[in-house]
Amino acid sequence: MDRLFFETKIAADDAGTIRGVAWKFGTPDRVGDVIEPGAFAKAALPIPMLFGHDMGDPIGTWDTATEKADGFHVEGKLLVNEVSRAREVFALVKAGAVRGLSIGFVTKKAMTRPGGGRTIKALELFEVSLVTVPMHPGARVTSAKSAVAALAIAGALHRATTAISKR
Repeated sequence: MDRLFFETKIAADDAGTIRGVAWKFGTPDRVGDVIEPGAFAKAALPIPMLFGHDMGDPIGTWDTATEKADGFHVEGKLLVNEVSRAREVFALVKAGAVRGLSIGFVTKKAMTRPGGGRTIKALELFEVSLVTVPMHPGARVTSAKSAVAALAIAGALHRATTAISKR
């Protein structure tokens, strides 16, 4: 069995909510592999969220995984309040230093593609990692909500209201 890692891009919020496209359908990755729709059908939730495929570096979980027309979408939570490494990785995501997602899996059914690479029809997904450079150019973080920014705005509004009421 082959064990491969494919990468993509991501986005996260200050509360740790993160979503992205873990695999883009219809286009090959950098080594010519294509994963077909339906290959992720047996993905079991929650899916471990790692940093750089390091099995000793769990930083959260992917709690939603959906195959859509354009690709395999995931949504989960970085454990920013519980795990210091998750806070570090989150800071890297916010800064744009970490923008990719990469999937770790074992191929269950594949065919060799003319010209190189494979067409993967079935796989066993082990994890989805946050990475700096994705293998698949279409895999990316798509959303990073900001609870901290919302709290900062709420605090500013409260201070402004308090200041006006004191006049």
